[in-house]
Amino acid sequence: MTRSLKILRAGPAMTVQDQGRVGYLDAGISRGGAADPMALAEGAALLGQAPFTPAIEMMGMGGEFAFSQDTRIALTGAPMRAQLDGVNLTWNASHLCPAGSRLTIGPALRGTCGYLHVGGGIGQIPRLGSVSTHLAAGIGRMLRDGEVLQIGEDRGTQVGVLLDQDDRFDGGEIRVVASFQTALFEDHELQRFQATGMTKDARANRMGVKLNVEGDGFQASGGKNILSEVIMPGDIQITGDGTPFVLMCECQTIGGYPRIATILPSDLSRVAQAAAGATFQFRFVEMEEAVLLEREAAKARAALPSRLRRLVRDPRKMTDLLSYNLISGMIAGDEFDQ
Repeated sequence: MTRSLKILRAGPAMTVQDQGRVGYLDAGISRGGAADPMALAEGAALLGQAPFTPAIEMMGMGGEFAFSQDTRIALTGAPMRAQLDGVNLTWNASHLCPAGSRLTIGPALRGTCGYLHVGGGIGQIPRLGSVSTHLAAGIGRMLRDGEVLQIGEDRGTQVGVLLDQDDRFDGGEIRVVASFQTALFEDHELQRFQATGMTKDARANRMGVKLNVEGDGFQASGGKNILSEVIMPGDIQITGDGTPFVLMCECQTIGGYPRIATILPSDLSRVAQAAAGATFQFRFVEMEEAVLLEREAAKARAALPSRLRRLVRDPRKMTDLLSYNLISGMIAGDEFDQ
């Protein structure tokens, strides 16, 4: 039997995302992939699946979904109001959606990007080694009302667990390292860059984020003589009028604006997830410290399965209650396998 997920109502910017594409910069294609890679890792841990299993990324707003068969799901990233047949669901947790049930996901309560994961993953055909939609490169498209997505084979049984959420949805401190043109900025400009709180502009997408600064912008000496060269997600470009722009997962591959700094990959999710108006404070770290911080972030992702906790559920609201053996307090025995 073919397993599928039907999108009854799609949000305004809903796409399929995994870890993205590596090795195509020379063809003008940046990595892309999930705006919040940590959310992908959390979903994989909640469902006991391989890291970066494809999921549905929902920007600002969810949608409405129907299932052709019993389906395990997980909800991660920016918290959104979610209901299964009218019953509220816990975010950053895994659940069972029975065949014929309807899942409704509303707007983000905090942050920006929410993720819907399914047991078995979204079964799209890879292109250039990934199923990720890359709108800037013209690979794939946004999901539409009425669309039916195939789901891969699900060999797992883990459901009814959750992960504690971190605080990456409200801006805050962002750690950066020196970039190729940092030396073109005078010391007083670099000090002011770190001392100035900057807010996320409403003009933000998967390509880039504009930052609003009170007072004068930032200026580089000789910034108009820079030749275009390779750029990457996390680079902070300074435009001619001194405005900072953070390059995101679908950024272009070359550029000529001076870069005052580059955000650590583990902190870039904070920029992606923050809502418009959130405030950032940037702090330079040495490369040695940056390497250690990235290693710690990788260890934290790998340790996610060990942080799972049981989700306490109200039996009166359990649509799958009959799947549990409640005699003498016993349960089926496979609720937390994997």
